[in-house]
Amino acid sequence: MKTFTIGKNDSGQRLDKFVKKAAGNLPQALLYKYIRIKRIKVNGARAQISTRLCEGDVVDMYINDEFFAPKELKYDFMTASDKLNILYEDENIMLLDKKVGLLSHPDDTEYNDTLISRIKKYLYKNGGYDPADENSFAPALVNRIDRNTGGIVIAAKNAESLRILNQKLKGREIEKYYLCVIHGTLEKKSGTLEGWLIKDESKNKVRVYSAPKENSKQIRTKYRIIDETDSLSLVEVELLTGRTHQIRAHFASIGHPLLGDGKYGTNAMNKAYGYKKQFLYSFRLKFAFTTDAGMLNYLNGRDFRVEDVWFKDEFLSGKLR
Repeated sequence: MKTFTIGKNDSGQRLDKFVKKAAGNLPQALLYKYIRIKRIKVNGARAQISTRLCEGDVVDMYINDEFFAPKELKYDFMTASDKLNILYEDENIMLLDKKVGLLSHPDDTEYNDTLISRIKKYLYKNGGYDPADENSFAPALVNRIDRNTGGIVIAAKNAESLRILNQKLKGREIEKYYLCVIHGTLEKKSGTLEGWLIKDESKNKVRVYSAPKENSKQIRTKYRIIDETDSLSLVEVELLTGRTHQIRAHFASIGHPLLGDGKYGTNAMNKAYGYKKQFLYSFRLKFAFTTDAGMLNYLNGRDFRVEDVWFKDEFLSGKLR
């Protein structure tokens, strides 16, 4: 016989669901029989299969020890890499520095080793996530970055944080800054580009126009030149709107595609520099709440940066000239 006292996480759970978790090797037919003949009791009395457990309830199980042998649980995320670049972590959120080449979420080319899988593995090993707990929240990404782009990604550890951060992202209360290298030089060393974007879902590609068109969405891209050569410019960009491929397509539309970008630039322009990955990095994120953020108000005004952007030092040191 084993006795279990119901804790907060199992409160509200059906009796049969709890027994399945506690006695993983007990066949379902026996489970129902043992509840019916009172070999499984709640607070010393007969209970129904559908009885909802409350915190503090005592569940007695008069069943053989062999049924309590834990089942070996295997989770796909446990095959993911342990490599995780954590910029910041507290009880509610994580800020990760996603490197170029890593997917944010699984797709048809990679399922197991993605950023979200690595986060789940990290939290599982540290006791912050248990998928076997029916009431456990699965960590989720608030924003995502393309595989070929690196930078800061926000992960929520609980449902309330996810709800708040989704709202703040939608309301433009989280500022995102990027570094990129573009072909050529700009006459104006700072300013705001404006245009209208249309996405072609079938090609996963966008086009940018200088005037509104049917089904287009306005885009605004603020920029500042940090350094330049005769043929390249290192640029800091602030997204005033957040559209698919906005930075890449916007600069390409004015004749200055990103270095290494084969989709919106040309391989001929990139070939001379010998790089196959695009020069774009989400290097800075600032929480700039203008409305109440509830349990996350403590983040307001916090500013986080990635200092070691892989191409910044190369540019400033003259290696790309």
